[in-house]
Amino acid sequence: MTNGSNRVLDELAKLVTDAAGAAQGVRREVETAFRGQAERLLNTMDVVQREDFEAVREMAIRARAENTALLARIEALEALVGHREKPAADAAKPAKTAASGTRAKKD
Repeated sequence: MTNGSNRVLDELAKLVTDAAGAAQGVRREVETAFRGQAERLLNTMDVVQREDFEAVREMAIRARAENTALLARIEALEALVGHREKPAADAAKPAKTAASGTRAKKD
């Protein structure tokens, strides 16, 4: 009788092991389907991926640093040449040209 009960227990253990494996497979399938749905949802919302965000962020940091360095170089060159930035009022006035001067009278 012990031999028969061992066989039943062995079959039961095999059945439980197979069920656990099947449940693991179902879990992976559900997880994959959920990730696919989440990605589709995020794509429709135009949400950027983290890697892309970090890359653009690094580019912006480098661009700001470069702008600061270029501004310092411009200021140094202006100081060397002796030029100063024109006031905003002078920059806003249009320069007079021959075309905008007085017109000759027609007889």
